[in-house]
Amino acid sequence: MMKLKSNQTRTYDGDGYKKRAACLCFRSESEEEVLLVSSSRHPDKWIVPGGGMEPEEEPNVAAAREVCEEAGVKGTLGRLVGVFEVSVRSHLPLSSPKSFLTASSLQNQERKHRTYVYVLIVTEVLDDWEDLVSIGRKREWFKIDDAVQLLQCHKPVQATYFEALQESCLTSNGTPLVATIGGDLSPTYSINQSSVSGIR
Repeated sequence: MMKLKSNQTRTYDGDGYKKRAACLCFRSESEEEVLLVSSSRHPDKWIVPGGGMEPEEEPNVAAAREVCEEAGVKGTLGRLVGVFEVSVRSHLPLSSPKSFLTASSLQNQERKHRTYVYVLIVTEVLDDWEDLVSIGRKREWFKIDDAVQLLQCHKPVQATYFEALQESCLTSNGTPLVATIGGDLSPTYSINQSSVSGIR
């Protein structure tokens, strides 16, 4: 399923999750420093670069494209850290009259997205990139602990990517982790190959 947005096409999988891809961009293979970018909605906050997948686009291709657009870096795409499923139900304000509660408005109150998160070892840092020119997006290198601390304040789901990164290093068979994150934002990790191959 696709849904047009003014500046992009949103794509959804068969379960109704918005399809997204992102990268943990490391300065080197030692994975000690990670690149974060400023949020487009909150420029004083930091986020992991990533975004929506285009129609017919594979997750790894989308991840590399999004990182180039948002962070202005290219590199060697590495392992899949995990697939993060987030479902957050928003509550309508108490002042909303019941007559406005339709099936479509209730459906719009639930935000669901499924994000494939990869490791990318940066090999090229561009001087100018799409989001710098269009919205003035910033980028900055952080030590892992500092990045996690910043993300926990603004994007706690993205902070869990680093927990899964540690877990993915412990799995010996290369099967990616699936993290399901509910309304309380606490992740539940499971290893599930079928959820990876079933999303196109």
